[in-house]
Amino acid sequence: MKRYSSLRGKPFIEVLTGNLQGAQAYDRIAGYFSSSILDIAGEALESMAGKVRLVCNSQLDVEDVKTAKLAAEAMRQEWNSFQPENLPDCSKRFQRLYEFLATGKLEVRVLPSESFGLEHGKAGVFTRADGSRSSFLGSANATYMGWKGNYELVWEDDADATVAWVQEEFDRLWNHPEAIALSDYVVSDIKRLKDRHVIGSVDEWRNKAANPASATVEAPIYRQNFGLWEHQKYFVDRAFRDHKTSYGARYVLADQVGLGKTVQLAVTAELMALYGDRPILIVVPKTLMEQWQGELKDLMGLPSAIWRNKQWVDENGVEYPLPVSKCPRRMGIISQGIISNGSQACQKLKESLLQQYYECVIVDEAHRARRRNLSEQKLNQKPEMNNLYRFLLQISLRTHSMLLATATPVQMYKVEAYDLLNILSQGSDSVLGRNGSKWLGPAESVLQGLDLITGESKLKEENEIWQWVRNPFPPSEEDVHYFGRLRKRTGMTDGDFVCAKLLSDFEPSDRKRAKDICLKKNFFGMHNPYIRHIIRRERSYLENTVNPETGQTYLPKISVKLVGESAREALVLEGYLGNAYACAEIFCQLIQERSPSAGLFKTLLLKRVGSSMIAGLNTGRKILTEWQNTDKLVQMYLASDDENADDNGELEDIGGEFEDNVRGSTSSQQARNNSDGTDSLKNLTQREKEVLEKFVGLLEVALTNEHLDPKYDKVYKILNEGMTLESGVCTKPWKQLGCIIFSQYYDTVEWVARCLSKAMAEPIGVYAGGSKSGIFRQGIWHRQEKTEIKQMVRDRKLKILVGTDAASEGLNLQTLGTLINLDLPWNPTRLEQRKGRIQRIGQMYDTVYVCNLRYKDSVEDRVHQLLSNRMESIYKMFGQLPDVLEDVWVDVAIGNIEEAKKRIDSLPEKHPFEMKYHEQVEHIDWESCAEILRQQDVYQCLVKKW
Repeated sequence: MKRYSSLRGKPFIEVLTGNLQGAQAYDRIAGYFSSSILDIAGEALESMAGKVRLVCNSQLDVEDVKTAKLAAEAMRQEWNSFQPENLPDCSKRFQRLYEFLATGKLEVRVLPSESFGLEHGKAGVFTRADGSRSSFLGSANATYMGWKGNYELVWEDDADATVAWVQEEFDRLWNHPEAIALSDYVVSDIKRLKDRHVIGSVDEWRNKAANPASATVEAPIYRQNFGLWEHQKYFVDRAFRDHKTSYGARYVLADQVGLGKTVQLAVTAELMALYGDRPILIVVPKTLMEQWQGELKDLMGLPSAIWRNKQWVDENGVEYPLPVSKCPRRMGIISQGIISNGSQACQKLKESLLQQYYECVIVDEAHRARRRNLSEQKLNQKPEMNNLYRFLLQISLRTHSMLLATATPVQMYKVEAYDLLNILSQGSDSVLGRNGSKWLGPAESVLQGLDLITGESKLKEENEIWQWVRNPFPPSEEDVHYFGRLRKRTGMTDGDFVCAKLLSDFEPSDRKRAKDICLKKNFFGMHNPYIRHIIRRERSYLENTVNPETGQTYLPKISVKLVGESAREALVLEGYLGNAYACAEIFCQLIQERSPSAGLFKTLLLKRVGSSMIAGLNTGRKILTEWQNTDKLVQMYLASDDENADDNGELEDIGGEFEDNVRGSTSSQQARNNSDGTDSLKNLTQREKEVLEKFVGLLEVALTNEHLDPKYDKVYKILNEGMTLESGVCTKPWKQLGCIIFSQYYDTVEWVARCLSKAMAEPIGVYAGGSKSGIFRQGIWHRQEKTEIKQMVRDRKLKILVGTDAASEGLNLQTLGTLINLDLPWNPTRLEQRKGRIQRIGQMYDTVYVCNLRYKDSVEDRVHQLLSNRMESIYKMFGQLPDVLEDVWVDVAIGNIEEAKKRIDSLPEKHPFEMKYHEQVEHIDWESCAEILRQQDVYQCLVKKW
C-alpha cells in the first residue's frame, strides 16, 4: 500500500502517470456529473491504450430516470446549469473530451444522488499495460483542483483483495438500474463548445447574414429549458427570412393550444428587434400581459415593458412615468382593452401609437379583431369593424412585419380568415395582392375566393382562373419550374407580387406553363394566399409525422384520457345543495320572466353555485346586498373569474370590453346590457327576495360541515384513490401523479385548497391573479410569488395546485399528470387552455388524465348532453371549441333549448380549410451552431428606448 498527501508530493503525477501509461482500462468513481466529465480529460488519458469508464453522481431526480425521455431532458438541464460555455479558454479541453467520447475511449454513466444518498466516494481501478491491476481510494475528485490544487489524501493498493473490493463497488454503481448513459445532447453540446466562437457585436451579426441560431442557442430557452421543436424553428426561420425582405413577414400563426405559439412569436420578435432599430409592439389581452413579459424574460432573457396604470413597467418591475410613445424597452406590450375602449383617453393612446413606425407588430388572440355584422345573412355586406379590427388595419400600414396569433382563425364563417388576412394585407402586396386583386374584394369576390379554395365552387375557364393567379402571384419557392420560371421570364423580382401579363401575352412555351398552373397545378387548393399566410399545425399531425432526420415523430405523443364523462358519473344534486340549486333556478327564471334584458345576471347565480357551495353562497349574499348597485354587480360578473381584476379588485378597460364586444358573442353583448336590465328591475320583488334568502339559508346550514360539498368530496377521493377507467383499470392516486384543479372563481379555489390542506399532510398551492397566489399548509395561508410556486411544481415539491383561469394561461405544468375541472367554463376556449397546461411540450407523462365534474341535471350537464353527439367532430374540425359555443350555455341556463340546438347545428360540418392549414415541417439545425452572439450583447441592444 502507498499513501499520498498533497503535503508530501503530487498525487496526480505519482498515482496517475505511471498507472495510465499504456493502460488497458481505467474504472473511475468520481464526483459530480458536470465537472467530473469535463475534467476527466485532464487525467492523462491520451497515454492509455484502452477505455475509461466513469460513473458520477448528479442532481437528477430518481423519477426522471424511469424513462429515457425524462432522463435525457433532466441530464440536459443539469449539464446546461453547469454553464460550460462560460468556462475560460476551454476549447482545448472540450476538443480533447469530445475526441474521447466520439471514439468510445471514454464512457460515462450518471447516477442520481438519491440512489445512494449523496455519493462521496472517490476511487478507481487501473488495469496496467502488462495486465496487472491497482486501485486507489481518496478524497480527490476527477478535477484539476482535485489532483493538483487542493489538499488531498490518496491511498493506492495493488493487493488482489483490495482491487477486487474497489472493482465490486464500481460495478455496483455502474450496473445500478438507475445509472444512465450520457445523453446524446451532452455529447453534441461538447462538440459545439469545442468550436465555439463569439461574434463581436450585434452589428457584426447583422452583417454575417443574421443567423437565428447564433442569437438563440445559448438563450435560456435552450440552456435552461427544452429548446425549440422543429415546428417552432420552422415558423421562426420562415418569418425571420421574410422580415429581411422588402415586403416583410405577414402571417397568422394558428397552431393548436399547447404547441408554443408564444415562444415562437417571442423568438421571432427578438430576431426582428436585433435585425432592425425600430420598436416591437405586442398587443395582447390584459390577462396575457404578464405572461408575455415573463416568458420573454424567463425563456429568452429579454427585456420588455408593459403599459400599466398610465405608465410603463419593465421586466424588473421598475416603473417609468413616460408617455405610451416612449417605451423604455425595444419591446412594448399593451392591453387589447386599450384598443377596444372607445373612451377619449384610450383614443389619445391609440393616436400616439399610430405615430410610430414599427419593426413588427404582434397580436395575440387576434380572432378578437372581427366584424360585428357576422351572420349568414350579412356575409356579403361591407364589414362593420370593431375597434380592434379598425386599429389593426391602421397600424398594419405602420409596420414592416406583422404577426397575428390565434388558435381559432375561423370560428364559424370562412370570412373570418379573410378579415385576418385583410389586416395583414395593408401596405403589403404579398398577402392578397394589389388593388384590383380578386382576393381583396368586393365582398362577393372575397366570398367566391373562399368557396374556390374550399372546393365549394370551381372555375373551368383558364383566363378567369389566371385573374386569381396573377395577383398576388406566388413566390418562386412554391414551385421553381412553374412560378420561378414565369417570374424570371416576366422580369418579376422577389418583391413583386403582381404579374402584369395576361395569358395571351406569353410566348407559347410560357403560355403552356401558365395554363398548367390554372388547370393542372391545383392552384386553389395548394397555392392560394390563405394557405401561404395562415400557418397552422395540429398536435395530431406533429405526433404522427416522422422526422426523417431522427426517425422519431416531430413531437412526442401525449394522450389525453377524459374520465368521468358517462351519465352515471355525474354528481347527484341532493340534500341541502339540491334544494339550493332548485332555488337558484327559480330565482333565475323569475328574473328572466320579469326582465329578459337583464343579461347574464339571470344566469350568474347558477354558474357560481354550480362551481361550489361557497361561491354560490357569496354570490347570493352579494345580490341581496348590492342588487341596486349596478356598477358593483357588473364588476362582480366580470371579475368573478379573477381574470380582469387587478390587485385592488378594480377593473381595467371595462368600458372597452363592453363597447367593442371583442369576441362577438351574444353573451358579451348581454353583459353590455346588464345596466339596462338591472335598472329596469329596480328592486327585487318579495318573491325573488324570499327565494334568494332561502337559497342563502340552505347553503349557510350546509357549509357548517365543510365536507358536504359533493365536488369537494369527489376531488378528495380522486386525489387519494385515483379513478377507474373504462377498461376497469384504476389509476394511481392523482396526488402521486400530480394534479392541477381549476375553477373560474377564486372563492371556490381558496375554499377547496384550504380544506384539502387541512385533510392532507402536504402543501396545497393556489395560483390566481393579482397577489392572491400562495400555499396552504394545514389550513394556514402562506403568500408566495407565482415564480416560486412554478419552481416548486417543477421541483416536485408541490404536487397539488388549485388555480383560477389565471393558471390556464402562461403556466407550464409538465410535472403534473392530471387535471380536475371543478366547473366548466361557459367559454369553451378556456377549457382548452386549461388542458393545454398539462398537454404540452415537455410533459413527463405519455398519458395525462382530465376529469370534468358536473352535477346531474344541472346547466352543465344539459349542455354536455346537447354537445356530446357533436363534441368530437367539432373539436376535430376547429382544433378546439369555438368561443361562439359560449352562447349555448346561456340559452340552456334560461331554458331556451331550441335556440341552443340551432346554434350547435349552425356550426359547419367540416373545417373550412381542412388539412390545408398544415405546413411542411423541415429539420433546421440550430443546436450545433458554434458562432454565438453573446446574451449580454442581445440584452444591451434590446434595452434601448423607443
